[in-house]
Amino acid sequence: MTVLPTALDTGGSEYAAHRDAMLAKLAELDAEHAKALAGGGPKYTERHRGRGKLLARERIELLVDPDTPFLELSPLAAWGSDYPVGASMVTGIGVVEGVECLITANDPTVRGGASNPWTLKKALRANEIAYANRLPCISLVESGGADLPSQKEIFIPGGALFRDITRLSAAGIPTIAVVFGNSTAGGAYVPGMSDHTVMIKERSKVFLGGPPLVKMATGEESDDESLGGAEMHARTSGLADHYAVDERDALRQARRIVARLNHRKAHPDPGPSVPYDPPRYDEDELLGIVPGDLKTPFDPREVIARIVDGSDFDEFKPLYGPSLVTGWARLHGYPVGVLANAQGVLFSAESQKAAQFIQLANQRDIPLLFLHNTTGYMVGKEYEQGGIIKHGAMMINAVSNSKVPHLSVLMGASYGAGHYGMCGRAYDPRFLFAWPSAKSAVMGPQQLAGVLSIVARASARAKGLPYDEDADAGLRAMVEQQIEAESLPAFLSGRLYDDGIIDPRDTRTVLGICLSAVHTAPVEGARGGFGIFRM
Repeated sequence: MTVLPTALDTGGSEYAAHRDAMLAKLAELDAEHAKALAGGGPKYTERHRGRGKLLARERIELLVDPDTPFLELSPLAAWGSDYPVGASMVTGIGVVEGVECLITANDPTVRGGASNPWTLKKALRANEIAYANRLPCISLVESGGADLPSQKEIFIPGGALFRDITRLSAAGIPTIAVVFGNSTAGGAYVPGMSDHTVMIKERSKVFLGGPPLVKMATGEESDDESLGGAEMHARTSGLADHYAVDERDALRQARRIVARLNHRKAHPDPGPSVPYDPPRYDEDELLGIVPGDLKTPFDPREVIARIVDGSDFDEFKPLYGPSLVTGWARLHGYPVGVLANAQGVLFSAESQKAAQFIQLANQRDIPLLFLHNTTGYMVGKEYEQGGIIKHGAMMINAVSNSKVPHLSVLMGASYGAGHYGMCGRAYDPRFLFAWPSAKSAVMGPQQLAGVLSIVARASARAKGLPYDEDADAGLRAMVEQQIEAESLPAFLSGRLYDDGIIDPRDTRTVLGICLSAVHTAPVEGARGGFGIFRM
């Protein structure tokens, strides 16, 4: 074994300061997560319970196997928008009858579970994850359909939800709908297009048009039950495959459906033949590694040593391109190739090293883990003449055309094209998470404000006009404040640019769940399927 040593001084003042800064950020994060957990608030929660109904997360808890983790995804969706945090939907990965499933649940305490633009984005992201990783989909449905005031942002793109259900089914990925209440208008197609549909006596209501719309459109008088109730759909229309007497019975039947799927993973989980040990160092120490000021570098090996099996890491090209650490490890028994930024800046050597390493991982069918802390590719005359553009392009080419699953974790900075080269959101990592310490933008706030100032000065000089220094100072301060706010993890997570902000101490567990999920689908690398590398 090649066990990573540690130089982390857990008794030092620097470590204590880093830890305190991280704990403060985690406390802020907990406050934001509490907003999502609160749903529509106590008034609507109690009204929902008063009807004898379970909350969305309670339904999920009864659905998944006891004592198994549920990895919630995009919990801060819609943060910073005019819509409630969480986007009136819960999504995540859970184990049902031993099968990893992608689970979505409408939160009916938020405007009756109506879908707003962020609900749509969150649901589409969940479908992407299910499709890429071949995870059966279970939809716990209770929604009044589109949030009508925002229909202009939902109607056209919203059709992709129904397209996704049919594509999942066509790909042999099971889809299951459990209807707990209303599933009306376009939402009626969720149970209508799913492979399996469970409806609940006197609770489920599925119709394209409810009684008021039917009255307006045809003049026909009707009631909920005869128009779209569970018994009608079970006895007459045939839409309901399973008829449940209450919510718990519906969830029991959903579990039995999964048990009968005969759904198999493409790759078995690591068994006794692949024993693995936990890291040699305490995961709690991850709190004190990343500095509060991201201009201060830190050694990512300290992070790697606390998340990989046995802290065992075989580094690749350790003396070449030292500001990018690359190497091989296992995580919960699964093989991974790790790329981690060391000193922030990516030079030509690091870019070429990364491209070769990514190719090797594709030859060996090994997933890649990207640990971000980069300010981007190096600029300046010397580096431009040395070919930084073509070498950076080589790394981005390799990332773009790599076929093995990619997992990304933003630990610190993730700026500029370095975010792209390290497999940012636009490069379709299977999963991307951020630590509370992370920041991401086109460049740092001071740098961006400074560039705008330089451009404005040059423009004034070219026109022969005097330059207003006071206005410049005000502009720079305003821009720095704006970019700082827009680079924070909550802002980015609210826009679904990541799959969630996680406690650093949970990193190993989260990545283990993700690696297990990606191995449900075949893990196969590109064999020479890369674009032209400019040498």
